[in-house]
Amino acid sequence: MAASPGGRRGSRALSELLAGRVKKQKCTFESGQELQKAAVHLLSCNQNLNDLLLEVESSSKSTKQSGPETQNAFSESFVVSILQEQALRLGVPIGILSAKTTATNVDQICKISRESNQAALLNLEQRRGLFPFQKKLSYLLQTVKDLLVHNAFCRLLFCQELWKMQNPPVLEVVWHLHRGNIVSLGELLESNSDTPAVVEWLCSSLCLLCKQTDNSSLDVELSGHILSDFVIMFLQNGFQQTSDLGKKVEFQKIPHICYAVLQKMLTWVLDAVANEKQEDSSKLQAVKCWLNIFTVTMYKSTCFPESLQQFFIHTLTKILTYNPLLKASDAIHMQREWSFARTCPLLTTLYRKLFVAFSAEKLMCHLQQILETHEVNWQHVLSCFSTLVVCQTEAEQLVKDLLSSLLIKAFENYDMENMITAFLIARQAALEGPAVFMPYAEWFKVSFGNASGYHGSSKKALVFLFEFLSELVPFEAPQYLKVHIMHPPFVPTKYRPFLLEYITLAKTRLADLKVAIEDMGLYEDLSSTKEAVQPQSQALEDVEKAVRIFENTGKIPTSVIEASIFRRPYYTSHFIPALLTPRVLPEIPDLRIIFIDSLKRADKIPPNLYSRYIQACHSLKEKLLQDGSIELETDHLKEPVEQLKAELDELMMLITDQSKHDAVPAQIAQISERLMTVLGHSHNENEAASFNSRIQLNICAPKLEQQDQCVIDLLLTSFCQNLIAASYFNPPDRQGLCLCLFVKMICGHRHLLPALLTRLCQLIYHQGPSLNDAHVLGLAAFMIHLNESKFLIPEVNIGSKVAAAKGLSVAEYWNHLLVCRTGESLAFCMRFCTAAIAYFLCKFPSLSHDDLCKLLPSGLIKKLQYVVPRLSLEARGIGHEEEAPELSWRSLSCPSVNYMKTSLCLWKQTRFQELLKEKPFELSFREWLLFELEVQPEKDILSVSERQDFHYWALYQWYLPASSASGGCDGNLEKACGILTGTILDFSQRSELDNCGQLEKSEFSVHNRTVNPDILCRLQEMVLELGCRKTSPTGCWNDKGHFLFRIFQERLKTIGNGSAVGERLLRQQEMLLQKRILLSLPPSVLIMMCRRGKKMTLDCEDFFHFVNTELGLLNASLDYEEPAQAVNDVLKRCRTECPIIISSAALWWPRLEPVLCSQWKRLFEAPLAQELQRLRKCQHCATSSLSLEAEFSLSDTPWISAAFLHFTCQQQAAHGRMRDVLKRVGSDTEQLLVCLLFFSLMDLILTRLAPKQGTEVQKSLEWCLEILGCLEEQGISWLALFHSAEKGRGPYQILHSAASDQYVSLLPIAFYSLTPCFHQNLLNREQTFLYVAVDMYTQLLRLYIEGENPQRSDQGGQSLHTVKHVDSLEVITKARRFLLHSIARCPKKSFIHIQQLLDPCEEFDPEVKAALFHSSKPTVAEDFYDEPVLF
Repeated sequence: MAASPGGRRGSRALSELLAGRVKKQKCTFESGQELQKAAVHLLSCNQNLNDLLLEVESSSKSTKQSGPETQNAFSESFVVSILQEQALRLGVPIGILSAKTTATNVDQICKISRESNQAALLNLEQRRGLFPFQKKLSYLLQTVKDLLVHNAFCRLLFCQELWKMQNPPVLEVVWHLHRGNIVSLGELLESNSDTPAVVEWLCSSLCLLCKQTDNSSLDVELSGHILSDFVIMFLQNGFQQTSDLGKKVEFQKIPHICYAVLQKMLTWVLDAVANEKQEDSSKLQAVKCWLNIFTVTMYKSTCFPESLQQFFIHTLTKILTYNPLLKASDAIHMQREWSFARTCPLLTTLYRKLFVAFSAEKLMCHLQQILETHEVNWQHVLSCFSTLVVCQTEAEQLVKDLLSSLLIKAFENYDMENMITAFLIARQAALEGPAVFMPYAEWFKVSFGNASGYHGSSKKALVFLFEFLSELVPFEAPQYLKVHIMHPPFVPTKYRPFLLEYITLAKTRLADLKVAIEDMGLYEDLSSTKEAVQPQSQALEDVEKAVRIFENTGKIPTSVIEASIFRRPYYTSHFIPALLTPRVLPEIPDLRIIFIDSLKRADKIPPNLYSRYIQACHSLKEKLLQDGSIELETDHLKEPVEQLKAELDELMMLITDQSKHDAVPAQIAQISERLMTVLGHSHNENEAASFNSRIQLNICAPKLEQQDQCVIDLLLTSFCQNLIAASYFNPPDRQGLCLCLFVKMICGHRHLLPALLTRLCQLIYHQGPSLNDAHVLGLAAFMIHLNESKFLIPEVNIGSKVAAAKGLSVAEYWNHLLVCRTGESLAFCMRFCTAAIAYFLCKFPSLSHDDLCKLLPSGLIKKLQYVVPRLSLEARGIGHEEEAPELSWRSLSCPSVNYMKTSLCLWKQTRFQELLKEKPFELSFREWLLFELEVQPEKDILSVSERQDFHYWALYQWYLPASSASGGCDGNLEKACGILTGTILDFSQRSELDNCGQLEKSEFSVHNRTVNPDILCRLQEMVLELGCRKTSPTGCWNDKGHFLFRIFQERLKTIGNGSAVGERLLRQQEMLLQKRILLSLPPSVLIMMCRRGKKMTLDCEDFFHFVNTELGLLNASLDYEEPAQAVNDVLKRCRTECPIIISSAALWWPRLEPVLCSQWKRLFEAPLAQELQRLRKCQHCATSSLSLEAEFSLSDTPWISAAFLHFTCQQQAAHGRMRDVLKRVGSDTEQLLVCLLFFSLMDLILTRLAPKQGTEVQKSLEWCLEILGCLEEQGISWLALFHSAEKGRGPYQILHSAASDQYVSLLPIAFYSLTPCFHQNLLNREQTFLYVAVDMYTQLLRLYIEGENPQRSDQGGQSLHTVKHVDSLEVITKARRFLLHSIARCPKKSFIHIQQLLDPCEEFDPEVKAALFHSSKPTVAEDFYDEPVLF
């Protein structure tokens, strides 16, 4: 009936033919049955069953002519009847006939795809049905479905017929049969007795299917459906659930086939991974397509969880045990190439998909089971652990637990396998950087660096460890050997030979590798994950690091000094050549040149080597000029930077697509690898700074290399863009861990941290107020995540003296960056802190209150507590308070955010207010004062009156009534004054580097720090208020004296009296600051009126402990009945109890007298007090005598007259006239001359300590010698000035109290400066001369030794090394020479008291002791002289 395919009639369906006939002629059949019989008879004459099945169309079009039910039933019965009649004629069952016919049609359809090389899919035209014949498959499937309804189709025979054909069917056709419930894939596979052939066909078809998915989007979608349907069937049959194992199964071979197919496809994948570099891209793309079957979401609604778990566990096991050819020794050598970034992406993708199916704990459990029970492929195992620690945040602790378990088992059973497994895993995890796992050096120290280590249980365990380490030595990389040598296992003293033997073996191995431990770099990081580099490359890094430290500190790094002494071979062979590499020197010396010059001046670079370097630089410049090859530097990193930017752009695409968040960790690992490439030119294989070394920064003038700034800006920009983009779709708590992992990755690049922190310093500290809102928000969020990774960031030294002693944590570093000095910086601080805290609260809304307190940086909360009330009256509870709206992240991340409103909104949040009550977040009174003292009044955003209102609110409404437990003062005004005073002193003690010299000097300026005058006004007000109301019933302040003096004494006691120069300078600075504060307060604080019985007196006991230069005594006596007598009493006591006040008055009298006289006249209108008149008389006498108008008149206190005469002579530069005065003084002025000598000696010491001109020292010395000459001419004894014991000084004892201890301690230098005047008659006349000379010599040596070793003595004083223009050894040598010469010339009576000095001499100079001992013995002649004369 059906003609050829090309015929016109053959192109029409049977229903159309029948319909046409009805129209053309009148129907003569009385019923449909008669018509059907006639048609059957007609067809039976000429039938083609193959075409018949394809001619029957679905009933969709039949509705055009008649009702659907009638037409469809007619078609079905027609086909069935035709097939029945044909089956009867052939003598075969209808099911067999229909099956064979259908199989023939399927073969014809598949033949077209085979001819067009479409082996797994039908070609595109067939699927779209553009030509009549291309509808064959759909028609055939519909017909077969109809036959199945009438039981007219044999499935089994159909399957067998398909296998009998020359070529198996196309996979897409099989899928249509399976999906249409005509013949399932299981039936088809079960019908073939050749199981291996079935598996081979199915696997090859699946591989071809994966290859064809790249043709079009339609192919990709169809292939996905085919793969998912078939793989689900494979899983359900190949990995049956436990509940199905006992059931009778319909198909016996299917489980085996399904399992075999999955296994073969996995092998295909692993083979492609193993030969990744040799495979073509099409195969790798096909493998990538097959990996989609491991997407867990594909099985959610169709597969049983147990089957899926079994499949994934089986897959993971097979991966880790695939082709286990590599030995552990190979793994030790090659594992660096198996890091996450270097592993085949197909394998890491497969790992990541498998990890999704397990919890981290279950996954780790299974990995441990595989390691213990299978022979493994070390490459796959270690790359699996790399992927695990990179992609799963909780993996670090689980890996540590696994390592601990392995080591415990190893030492329990002395099992080498567990040991090697633990070491390989620890090293592999460490390869991914400290952002995801601790460095290997740290792990090794934690595991074996102390007595509680795994090896510490017994000698046998210790021997086992060293045997294991020794066996590793032949295969070890140099960096691991260095770790074991530099951080060796803890070994008890008696077992040290085991350690020494291993170290010898390790050093031998290093020598074989041509890596000497002596050639280690100055800053080499033993925890580095990179391969060891040659000493030349490491030396270049060391030079870079040393120059950077020199830039920040201004000093030659200690490590360089030590290397020049203790590591001479490396220093001379590698470091110096790297430093002195010839280059074109800039016209303006750069840091490198300055550093080289500093080394040269310190004799750390030989002069001839330096000369050759300069000559080589000039030669290079001339050569380049001749060649014309001097050009500007080009950006040779442009390509790597562009690649990094591309990777960052890809990360942004993943972050904004929530469905792709699983790929973020892998992308971040790729960025990390790209970052290493970008920085590789300047930061070679070893990182420049170790984990424990501080980061050196200069917060005042942060500088960055252009390439470093380019990279950091890329990273920060990427972070900010990712945050803004992610916030557009989700609030922070729904953004996942993407940003956290990104920041953690950056922190893992330790050599990048200095540049990162420097750039943040530039942006926040120096440019903060100019940043826009998006930048502020991004940097604030970055800071929060940086604080999360604070354990990865070493301490920071910001270049200040405080930080030099104590490094800053990253949280403390942020506190230094967020300053509150000007109106602009206050506003920026509020914006930044608001953004950071709001982000934190939105990012972690489910954190418990305790966890919030642990993780939130307290500095941010405290800064906001200070700034918001300062800038907002509403925050102080003043004015109208509106109800706080809910804090919304969207409002904060919008372009036009109002930070004042947002800060108030945050301030009013219940959660925020609860945080303020916690101890870590309380802003104490002292901390508030430190913030307020930073503010520069002239640049403040508040006016004077507004600032005063804020101070009164904070002092009297906030802190004064608050309890001390919450940082307040318990309502105690004295306590508030004490805190205020101590805080002012602490603030003033800070280094000027903290402020970068931004503050101007003033009266209260120390190290460029200015005390806020408004705060001083508050202190004055509070002290006056206390003075008006706080007195004891006795009339005195109280029994303990004024509280300020107690505070001062306690602070000085805390500082101590150490002999170190720094401690002494700190104490002097503290004293200066205390004096400044006292001078700003009312005089009644210094000298108070006290009633003792019925009499009022002035109490000055506390006052006498302080050194004052400008003290007001008069106001304190206002309430005294006899003010003149009160002043007289104080000054009389000063002569003996505090003489330094009198000597200070003598020094400053020309300026002090007018003020005193004017004030006295204004207050009392009475004659000047007698003691003040005596001081004025001394000054007048000194001035008159120097002007030669009158003879010098000596007062009843010679040392006071000497002080006035000395200081007047200094002020008038009248040494010439002073000589005349000395000549005219009478013989009764012995004490005057000695006192003059003392004050001149103090002047000599002063010029030694701080000379203003080079000639001053010599002039001072000449004047001392002249006075000494006068004393010698008159035979006046003056040695009492140098007696150590106070009782030996006689009338001159008071002089030592009139000078500072610092100057008195340097008297030995002054003594031996006077040796030109020490003649023989002095030695004969003064019996104590030798005693004093020896004592001064031993003190001189003690000064020298204390200067070399400041910790040797805890006594106060000065070291010899601090004295200017003094060569320490030269002074000692001359003194020693003089002393030895004098010992021989001194008479015997000089040795009477010398015995007590022999012991100190033995300690410092045994030769001097021997000379003293020898000279003190009587000579032979003297012995005979004592015998009686007999003849």
